[in-house]
Amino acid sequence: MTTRAEPALCHSRSEAGDRTLRIVTTAATAIILLMLAVVMVTVIRGGIGMLSWELLTAYPKKGMTEGGIFPAIIGTVTLTLLMTVVATPAGVATAVYLTEYASSRGVLTRIVRLCIANLAGIPSIVFGLFGLGFFIATVGKGVDDVAFDGRLTYAQPCLVWAALTLALLTLPVVVVSTEEALRAVPRELRDASLALGATQFQTIVRVVLPEAASGILTGGILAVSRGAGEVAPIMFTGAVYFLRDLPTHLNDPFMNLGYHVYVLATQSPDVDRTKPLLYATVLVLLLLTFLLNLAAIVLRARARRRTRAHA
Repeated sequence: MTTRAEPALCHSRSEAGDRTLRIVTTAATAIILLMLAVVMVTVIRGGIGMLSWELLTAYPKKGMTEGGIFPAIIGTVTLTLLMTVVATPAGVATAVYLTEYASSRGVLTRIVRLCIANLAGIPSIVFGLFGLGFFIATVGKGVDDVAFDGRLTYAQPCLVWAALTLALLTLPVVVVSTEEALRAVPRELRDASLALGATQFQTIVRVVLPEAASGILTGGILAVSRGAGEVAPIMFTGAVYFLRDLPTHLNDPFMNLGYHVYVLATQSPDVDRTKPLLYATVLVLLLLTFLLNLAAIVLRARARRRTRAHA
C-alpha cells in the first residue's frame, strides 16, 4: 500500500532537482558572462589609450607600429556588406524552397539539407583554400580569358572573391534561421491567402516573408557576427598586409581588421611596440561588429513594429 510519506518524498525530490537545475544553469550563465567580462575588460584596458581620431582616419606607418587603421576599417565594412548582400538573398531563397516548395521527404530536399549541415561544419581555413582554387584559379581565370583577353584582372585575390567565400561560410546560418522563421508563420495565413485567390508566389512574397522578416534579419545579424571577424578564408582570397589606396573596384585587394590583428600579433618586427595598437585594433573590430549588429537589430525592430501595425 502507498503511504502518505511517499508523495511527500517525491515532492521533496522534485524540489531538490529544481534547485539543483537552477543552481547549475545560473552558474553556467555566470561563467559565460564572467568570461565575456574578462575579455572585454582586457581589450578595453589595452586599447582605450590608443583609441583616437588619428587611429580611425590615418594610414599605418613605420612597420605598422604607428599611424592608423583607416584602410582596414573601410575594407572590413565593405567586405561585410558585400558578404551580406550575397549570403542573405541566397540563404533566404534556399530556405523558401525547402520550406514552401520542396517535399520534406524528397531525395533532393534531404541532399540539400545534408549539404547545408556539412557546410556548417567545414573549418574556415578550408573555405579559404576553396576560394583560392575555385573562385580565383578557375572562375577568375575564366573571366580574364573571356572578357579581358587573358590579362590578369580577376584571377587574383581580391574583394569579390573574399566576399563570395565568406558568403559560402555564413550561408548555413542564414538558411537555418530563415527556415525557423518561415515555419513560425501560421499555416492559417497561407491558407487564407490562397483561398482569396492569391498564387503561391504572391502568398510567399506578400504574406509569408513579411511575417518572417524579423527572423530573417536575425539570420543576417548572425551572419554579420560570424563573417566580420573571420581571417582564415580571406588570407587566401583578398586580404593584404598593407595598402596605400582604398579598394574602389571588385577586383581590388583590401586590408581587413581581423587580418591586421593577425599580422600585428605574428609578423610585426617589434611585438611589444605594436601591442597597444593590437589591442586598439581588436577594440575597433568589436565596436564595428557591434555597430553593424545594432543597425540590423534596429531594422528588425522596425520590421516587427510594421508587422504588428498591419496585424
